[in-house]
Amino acid sequence: MRIWFNKTFSTISAVLNNLRQSLPAGEVTLVCTHTHSTAAVFLAADEYYLEPSDLTERDYLEWCLDFCRQYNIGLFWPGKEAVLVSQHHFLFHAIGVQVMSVADYETLTLLHNKADFYATLPATVAATMDFLAVNDSAGFDNAVALLSAKHANLCVKPAVSVFGLGFRILDTQRDSISQLLEGVEYQIPLHDLRQGMVNTPQFDTLLVMEHLAGPEWSVDCAGRYGELLCAVQRKKSQFIGHGQSIDNNAEIAGMVTRLTAHYRLNGLFNIQFKEGVQGPRLLEINPRPSGGFGMACLSGANLAQLAWQAIKGKVIEPPVIQYGLKVTEINMPAVLRD
Repeated sequence: MRIWFNKTFSTISAVLNNLRQSLPAGEVTLVCTHTHSTAAVFLAADEYYLEPSDLTERDYLEWCLDFCRQYNIGLFWPGKEAVLVSQHHFLFHAIGVQVMSVADYETLTLLHNKADFYATLPATVAATMDFLAVNDSAGFDNAVALLSAKHANLCVKPAVSVFGLGFRILDTQRDSISQLLEGVEYQIPLHDLRQGMVNTPQFDTLLVMEHLAGPEWSVDCAGRYGELLCAVQRKKSQFIGHGQSIDNNAEIAGMVTRLTAHYRLNGLFNIQFKEGVQGPRLLEINPRPSGGFGMACLSGANLAQLAWQAIKGKVIEPPVIQYGLKVTEINMPAVLRD
């Protein structure tokens, strides 16, 4: 089968490499496209092509359909415009192309906005941190007053964000120049943030949350329409350079199973947790392979292979995971294709 991965995050290379390692030669042809001719993912592909950089939404969808016809694609694994593609499976099915979507359109839209996601998540499925969503300076002041009465430290993050962009711990002790001189990262002076709101009294939704100060888990998963096939917990060290460990936290395992079933998650996805004073709390569901996907597969679970077996309708044998294994990633030089 010819599998097409369109433009997406560079971590998709680990998915391609793990597929290649696990499948007989010739069973699949891995096709990749990107807007840049030197995209690193081309090194892992059997075939690679440029895609237009100026198309969005419906125009891009039409280009995807044409690409599938032209290159005889059997399975489309979308990255760019994955939410839009999920809404139009029928167009691809009509030309004989399967589509790998992590969830349906409504769910993917919900996961994109953390304020809506947290607000609608049943407490019986997973526990989240204490939070309030705000859109203006008055709401921000109220949220800080209410939450600081219950929690020692607070943090903020945009409701729509990837890679932790915009996350900051509220610093009530230092000003911005002190933070700069001391090399403080991922913090923002509460006073400075509040002053900024004088010029921007209304803004896109911002989450004001209790700060979870404990360790973080990144859980890489393979699923089949709500059935959790395998989940690998990577517990991140709180010390730089100490790598990660393959963990088996029972509380997290239960939440991952319930989240997968509740949202009927499918294919490859990632769920993140962080520990607070009351235990692990859900941070987010990423409807795509994570940056640490390759490390997770070192545990003995080839998640890409499991996802492929699920697509083929095969019975899945649970892999033996090496808990306690210490893992890390090492950058390696490479010559890019051009």
